[in-house]
Amino acid sequence: MQEENWSNVIKSNSAFSLSSIKEVWHYRDLLWMFVKRDIVTNYKQTVLGPLWFFIQPILTMLMYIVIFNQVANITTPVSPVLFYLSGIAAWNYFAECLNKTSSTFKDNAYIFGKVYFPRLILPLSIVFSNLLKFGIQFSLFIVALLYFIFIEKADIHPTIYILLVPV
Repeated sequence: MQEENWSNVIKSNSAFSLSSIKEVWHYRDLLWMFVKRDIVTNYKQTVLGPLWFFIQPILTMLMYIVIFNQVANITTPVSPVLFYLSGIAAWNYFAECLNKTSSTFKDNAYIFGKVYFPRLILPLSIVFSNLLKFGIQFSLFIVALLYFIFIEKADIHPTIYILLVPV
C-alpha cells in the first residue's frame, strides 16, 4: 500500500483564533447566502409568509395573558402586553439560536464533504438570521411600548439603561 502525500493540511493551533475570524470574513458572501437561505426557507411555504414574524409573538403573548393573568390571576408590574412581549422576544432569540445551532452540523453534513469553507459559517448564519427575527419582534415590543407611553399614558419611565437591551 502506497503512502499518500497531501499538499495541504488543515489544522488549528487553538480552538478559536484571529485567523478563524479572518477566514469567516473572507467567506462573508457565503455567510450571507446561508442567512438568506435560512430566512427564505423558514416561511416560504406558509400562506402568511413573513407575517409569522409578527403573528407568532402576538399569539404567544395572548396565550400567556389568558393563562397567567385571567386563569391563574397572576399580576404583572407593568401592562401584561409589555411584560410578555419583552420576555418573548428575548427568549425566542435565545431558544432558536440554541436549538438550531446544536443540530447545524448534523443537518448540513452533506455540504461539508463537498467543498471547504469555515465550519463557523453555518452556526453564525443561524445566529444572524435569528437576529433579524429578533429585530422584528423587538420592534413590535417598541411599538407596544410607545403606544402605552403616549396613547394609554401608562406610568412607564424608560431610563438610559434601555439602550443596554441589545447587549
